[in-house]
Amino acid sequence: MTGRVGVVLFPGSNCEHDVVEAVRLLGGEADILWHGDAHVAGVDAVVVPGGFAHGDYLRPGAIARFSPVMQAVAEFAAGGGPVVGICNGFQVLTEAGLLPGALQKNRGLKFLCATATLRVESSDSVLTSAASVGDELRIPINHFEGNYTCSPETLAELRAEDRVVLRYIDNPNGSVDDIAGITNAGRNVVGLMPHPERATSDLLGSSDGLPLLRSLLESARQAAAA
Repeated sequence: MTGRVGVVLFPGSNCEHDVVEAVRLLGGEADILWHGDAHVAGVDAVVVPGGFAHGDYLRPGAIARFSPVMQAVAEFAAGGGPVVGICNGFQVLTEAGLLPGALQKNRGLKFLCATATLRVESSDSVLTSAASVGDELRIPINHFEGNYTCSPETLAELRAEDRVVLRYIDNPNGSVDDIAGITNAGRNVVGLMPHPERATSDLLGSSDGLPLLRSLLESARQAAAA
């Protein structure tokens, strides 16, 4: 049993097929989920991909959170289903209240398209279970509003509960505490700004996204088996 990954498509998404191909590369099954559908039936994990959902009007993710599919994603997550938001998807998850904090404009107000080095801070999440604490991963970033921020109380909670799963080695965007990715209290919802689906082969510059994607697929398989 491979587990089936559903990838949400909003108007303006542009990384959905990258995620589908990355999942299939690792032997998994993947389908596109339409933002106007009020269900995520038939999938064992959900990815909210990168892009510019609804043109990023108002602010990134603020309109996408009201799409019918997001209520279904919230219910799926509440039931323990694995959910990962990548880049714009991370923004959507914070707007939808599935993860704390918010993403604001990068330090220096510059769009960033580069490769960042991340350190795995926790292996206790649906996206990092196949990695080891201390691993350093070279993963592409591609964002203008990837500067993670939260209240001091929320930051203290994230630290105390080991919910910062990825940190930047050399912080490119000003994110508080060098945060690149976080998880929820249930460890089944993860948001990150870097793009592991774009780091699946050394021919692309890095294959360091594979441990993260393998973690997601294993989480999907476990969900399917359950």
